Amino acid sequence: MKPLVGVVVSNKMQKSVVVAVDRLFHHKLFNRYVKRTSKFMAHDEQNQCNIGDRVRLDPSRPLSKRKNWTVAEILKKARIYTPPIVDKISKSSSSTEASSTPSA
Repeated sequence: MKPLVGVVVSNKMQKSVVVAVDRLFHHKLFNRYVKRTSKFMAHDEQNQCNIGDRVRLDPSRPLSKRKNWTVAEILKKARIYTPPIVDKISKSSSSTEASSTPSA
């Protein structure tokens, strides 16, 4: 089997990821190219993969019931935006403390 390239869609497991691999094939009846997606479980030894990363999978011996692939390398890391919410939380908590005092 040859190596596959796909996108990580889940990394909730320890040392395992789920990778979605897209492929195009020509449909003879419709005379169009059709995209199909296959999901593979792969072994990630250092837990380096995040959701959205583009990875290359190499075939390996069966590691579990559904896991027959290993992550060979991370081709492109996902750009994850984390908004700066620390200041907003501290401001909102101080305003709620002031409003929570009973007024007579």
